[in-house]
Amino acid sequence: MRIVVALGGNALLRRGQALTAENQRENVQIASRALAPLAEAHELVVTHGNGPQVGLLALQEAAYTEVDEYPLDVLVGETMGMIGYMIEQEMGNLLAPDKPLATVLTMVEVDPNDPAFDDPTKFIGPVYSEDVARKNAEEKGWSIKPDGDKWRRVVPSPAPKRIFQIRPIRWLLENGSVVIAAGGGGIPTMYDRAGHLTGVECVIDKDNCSSMLATEIDADVFVVATDVEAVFLDWGAPEQKAIRKASPDMMDAFDFPGGSMGPKVGAAQDFARATGNKAIICSLKDIEAAIRGEAGTTISTSVAELELVPS
Repeated sequence: MRIVVALGGNALLRRGQALTAENQRENVQIASRALAPLAEAHELVVTHGNGPQVGLLALQEAAYTEVDEYPLDVLVGETMGMIGYMIEQEMGNLLAPDKPLATVLTMVEVDPNDPAFDDPTKFIGPVYSEDVARKNAEEKGWSIKPDGDKWRRVVPSPAPKRIFQIRPIRWLLENGSVVIAAGGGGIPTMYDRAGHLTGVECVIDKDNCSSMLATEIDADVFVVATDVEAVFLDWGAPEQKAIRKASPDMMDAFDFPGGSMGPKVGAAQDFARATGNKAIICSLKDIEAAIRGEAGTTISTSVAELELVPS
């Protein structure tokens, strides 16, 4: 099978965890232990988030005042290389020595007229108290929004239009490589009025881009690996239930938070509708069981009846 796994940000840095290289490497080791069996048995593409990492780079850039700050598209490219390197190394320590791994710096086109540019929503960087966040916003010209009981910087998150490196990714898969691609939703680019490709100050949603990537490379399974075991109804209530199986249309009947599960469910629905294949939302540790239908939430056009599991 050809499988795309989208790693949630928690797979690299847990909420509130210090943004150190040691913490990132430890979390990548955990993720790699879950992914290595898939890489041994199937064709595998790994995508990943980068919100904390790109936010940290932006802070470092702002602290060095001798030159203008580097734009977000460049910072996304830097984090893609850094995180890809860690995943390659840690997975390489678990796989056969001759198993190739490759990180593809992935450019993604966005529409300059996307309405997302008028309403920044994508969280990047560390969390702050409200007072500190407002001070940073005033000094640095940031947009900020609450994230739970904390505050964070937000930037525009336009929809992806095209992934430029689809053909190299296909070639690498066909030649036996594990591919790390579309990190952080890909490097955001657009064509200017002169027809020249240029970078954009935004961040593309990782799950949305991963769904597009999975569709365009004809993946058999698209997995969104997150920090919860499944998609739940009545989350946090005594009567909460996990959705084990549902069709994309069945999922339309439910309302999931836009800042957390909503984009993941939407990305899974898009893939299932476009391909007829199954999309899965599950915890990192449950990926293999979820592919067998024994864990997580499977969204597929072949599901005839909603299946719920009491929590």
